[in-house]
Amino acid sequence: MNQSLPRLAAETTRENPWPLRLLSEKMKGYIEKMSPVWIEGEVVELKIRPGQKMSFLTLRDLEGDAHISVALWPNAIMPVKDTLEPGSRVVVYARPTFWERSGSLQLQGAQIHLQGLGEMLARIEQLRQDLAAKGIFDEAHKKPLPFIPRTIGLICGEGAKAEQDVLVNARNRWPGAKFTIRHTYVQGDRCAPTVAAAIAELDALEDVDVIIVTRGGGAVADLLPFSDERIVMAAYQAKTPIVSAIGHETDCPLLDLVADYRASTPTDAARKVVPDLLQEQESLSQIMDRAKSLLLNRIKNEQEALSEIRQRPIFASPAAIIDTHAEEITRAKTVLNERIAKRVEVENATLKGLSLQLQALSPQSILERGYAVIRRPDRNVITDAKELKKGDLIEGMLAQGSFVGQIIGAQTANISREQAGSNQL
Repeated sequence: MNQSLPRLAAETTRENPWPLRLLSEKMKGYIEKMSPVWIEGEVVELKIRPGQKMSFLTLRDLEGDAHISVALWPNAIMPVKDTLEPGSRVVVYARPTFWERSGSLQLQGAQIHLQGLGEMLARIEQLRQDLAAKGIFDEAHKKPLPFIPRTIGLICGEGAKAEQDVLVNARNRWPGAKFTIRHTYVQGDRCAPTVAAAIAELDALEDVDVIIVTRGGGAVADLLPFSDERIVMAAYQAKTPIVSAIGHETDCPLLDLVADYRASTPTDAARKVVPDLLQEQESLSQIMDRAKSLLLNRIKNEQEALSEIRQRPIFASPAAIIDTHAEEITRAKTVLNERIAKRVEVENATLKGLSLQLQALSPQSILERGYAVIRRPDRNVITDAKELKKGDLIEGMLAQGSFVGQIIGAQTANISREQAGSNQL
């Protein structure tokens, strides 16, 4: 016979208990009637899986041992996912949820906010993202450190161990290192404005070639001022290279990102800004040795090349080249003399022929053949009998000598060449 189940928990008995299913239903219904609630706790476990809808974390009471699981949708976890980590103190706005199947209680979170240090870290992370988007941390803005700075600007706390670490290590490496020091606050509210002002002041000094900002580590909260936008922008706008030596390897304030060189410690900063004198002397000695060796090898090679040249036949008998050219000149002279002789012979033959022609055509030759030249007293030659009249004086030129005569008559009729030859004067 079926018994009706009790309506209330107080009405249950050993003989008429509630099924576990009914208890789970009752608990679920009761818990889901609760309003959403703000709770505070410390994150002890965090599970954020890319690609999955829900993220899970476990909260622990700040003073007791109470723990509870919290499920968060992506839009709830997104604002703090880059800074949320185990140990973070948070405030969560959530509604309690009871899972009947496992009998477990869980909070369904709608909002989560970092408290205290976590909240400050979240603001710094947002500032980092904004400055990175503007290109403040880009490598293109990084300036090279000088090899040997004229003066090193040092920004640190007064009496801080970091100051001595930089001074001692720098001067151990380079005894002539010169410093201009500005003491500032290195933590608290007055840190950011004083450090930013010191950077601007040292940057304006002409002989300051590099600026070190150092603190030497500390708690995370103590290093937060070095992520202040005033310090970051002062370092970004400086014309002088900036070396950041604020924290240790695990610390990374925003000044480290904008600085031209991030030193892990003050000692590392000192080693970076000045060379090691002993190492430089050793390097210089090695360079001199290499240069000497190269020079000696060059001289040796040139001497060997010179020896090879001196062993050539021309240097064994320097006159040989002159003799060779002398023989060529002698041959050329012989050839030239032969050509000149042949040319003279040809020209002599030509001249002789021309002389014979000239001799045959000369008036003297004509006269020697029995002809005479008749001239007037004024030496003009008479070629026509019409030019003569009775009583004219004439001069006759013969092959040998001349004569003077007087015209007693002249015949103007044409005569043949034979008659002319037989009638010569």
